[in-house]
Amino acid sequence: MGKLIPVVADYELFNPHAPAEGQEPTRGGRLIVEADGGSRGNPGHAGYGALVRDPASGAILSERAAYIGKASNNVAEYSGLVAGLELALEIDPGARIHVKMDSKLVVEQMSGRWQIKHADMRVLAGKARKVVDPRNVTYEWIPRERNKDADRLSNEAMDAGMAGVDWVPRNTVRSPVGEVAEFPKLDGDPPVAAAGRPKLSGRLHHIEIWVADLDEGVRSIGWLLERLGFPARENWKDGVSYGGEGFYVVLESGPDVAPEGHHRRRPGVNHLAFAAGTRSEVDVLSRRAASHGWTLLFADRHPFAGGPGHYAAYLENEDGFEVELVADEA
Repeated sequence: MGKLIPVVADYELFNPHAPAEGQEPTRGGRLIVEADGGSRGNPGHAGYGALVRDPASGAILSERAAYIGKASNNVAEYSGLVAGLELALEIDPGARIHVKMDSKLVVEQMSGRWQIKHADMRVLAGKARKVVDPRNVTYEWIPRERNKDADRLSNEAMDAGMAGVDWVPRNTVRSPVGEVAEFPKLDGDPPVAAAGRPKLSGRLHHIEIWVADLDEGVRSIGWLLERLGFPARENWKDGVSYGGEGFYVVLESGPDVAPEGHHRRRPGVNHLAFAAGTRSEVDVLSRRAASHGWTLLFADRHPFAGGPGHYAAYLENEDGFEVELVADEA
């Protein structure tokens, strides 16, 4: 790629919708877009991730990710920008949008300070400027560690594409607990589910896992919980919770945790098992878990260590906690 040339004076050339003197852009609400893209090989297997965040609460309003085949990092990053602007447009067509990316190249080019020489990127930049009025968009470079959600999405997209499956948003993952059960009436028979089985009257409310090191617990167990559809919920000095109103999981450390360490073979709960989607999705998740402190158990019998027809991945983290990721029935 050629040398990047700063061009401040020619901003109109790259932003044809710049407002005339004295003219104000349209004003709606305000939204934050965070976007990223990546390529394994550059060029290689590539994907992007984008999200829209409420600037007041910090809540993620919408997410999108996609595998785009063989492409460069820069093309993937621009693709993420376009997707993020499209998401913002769907939420509020008149919003003022503040884009945050860890790509200095995209931020400087879209701000009009650097030329766009690469033909593919020029096409994508033009597409981005057509999604929403550029007068309503500002750009900010942020370090990679502050762009973790968009980076996560782009890596999920690449993992899914390389595995030959579609990326699935976290909020569409099947709940590991299932539908919240109704309590039986005191003056009659318990309610009956569609399959003809009585619904449980004492549903599981939450699970609390004590860990020696909270940061390590978040890195491995917390990461996996978020991938399984349990968003981070609350945090405090010695703990963090994941999940929703119906069911949640707590990770907690602190002075009350005994120093002996955890061992899955001691009396007590052996492991937690989660419904994790299709067989391909279980494979993708178990592969990604390896970079987050998890190792595969019973490798010689994987993926049928639980018996013929039971497709699952058994994982153990560095502290000895075990989880089982169970695939849908074939």
